[in-house]
Amino acid sequence: MIENTYILTYIQKHPKETKRLLGIDYQQLQDLIAYGKLLNETKKQEIEKQKVRLINAGGGNKSKLSEEEQIILMLLYLRHFPSFQLLGIMFHISESSAHNIFNYWQLLLGDNLPASLLEQLKKYPEEMEKVKEELIEYELIVDSTEQPIERPSEQEVQKPYYSGKKKRHTLKSQVISLPESLEIIDVLMGEKGSRSDIGMLRQRLNEFDEKQGFLGDKAYEGEPQVIIPKKKPKKGELSQEEKDENNWISSKRVIIEHVIRLLKIFKVMQERFRLRRGRYESVAKLICGLVRLRIGTLILNSVKSRESGQTIEVLMTHSFPPKSGLGV
Repeated sequence: MIENTYILTYIQKHPKETKRLLGIDYQQLQDLIAYGKLLNETKKQEIEKQKVRLINAGGGNKSKLSEEEQIILMLLYLRHFPSFQLLGIMFHISESSAHNIFNYWQLLLGDNLPASLLEQLKKYPEEMEKVKEELIEYELIVDSTEQPIERPSEQEVQKPYYSGKKKRHTLKSQVISLPESLEIIDVLMGEKGSRSDIGMLRQRLNEFDEKQGFLGDKAYEGEPQVIIPKKKPKKGELSQEEKDENNWISSKRVIIEHVIRLLKIFKVMQERFRLRRGRYESVAKLICGLVRLRIGTLILNSVKSRESGQTIEVLMTHSFPPKSGLGV
């Protein structure tokens, strides 16, 4: 019998603290754990089919942590970004075990928790086309964010990652959202810091209807599908109508700042990224999936067996909630 760690016991006794501790609330954590367990069982069955056994099934070393604790370990790392040494001390395991557990669950959930609405709908072409038609009614909000990384050791690799805007080496990400909702419509994660905002958007335009409009800042000047604020002419002034239009664009675009802020609640997206650069896209997309879970646009519904009460399936749906405030 595996004894629960203090952290799991604390969460069970103080469920209202779960959101502060892990970034999602208690019920969302339970839904995520149920989903993770099913994914883990499926993966173990796939591995079992390919394995050439030297010992009987069920043999070998047992994990010191339950599946619940392993998922909580992963969430703690994403939310607070501690070292794996500290994480190991917190869960009474070795540093290497903490690292391995994080890697396993991050990749497993990262591959199965859709980072955006468009990614979630890829398996449903008919619904995808319907949603794209609905999106034309809105000017979607687009913006980018940059995160510092370790300076690449190879001289020839350093320049593409250097951001002239941030004056340091970064990875750049683009987020597209609705104007009246925190829902993440599309993401492009982990581009090199020197990439232009407009180049990143053009890379994703083929995912949308050709009539789709966007609202952006002046970095998107030159793209006809994007409405940007009017520039003040040299030695001139903007008309009152142009000022009003700029204010309208700013009021609509503020929602994307809230979305990016929610991503950075998970400190792995806020501080200097310490993992390998090749892991960034996978980690960042998992954070997007967790934020969608947090704000209620990604919904995991557990289906339980009438006889045993155990979860036998997790249904994934989406929702378009109204615009939320900063307290989300």
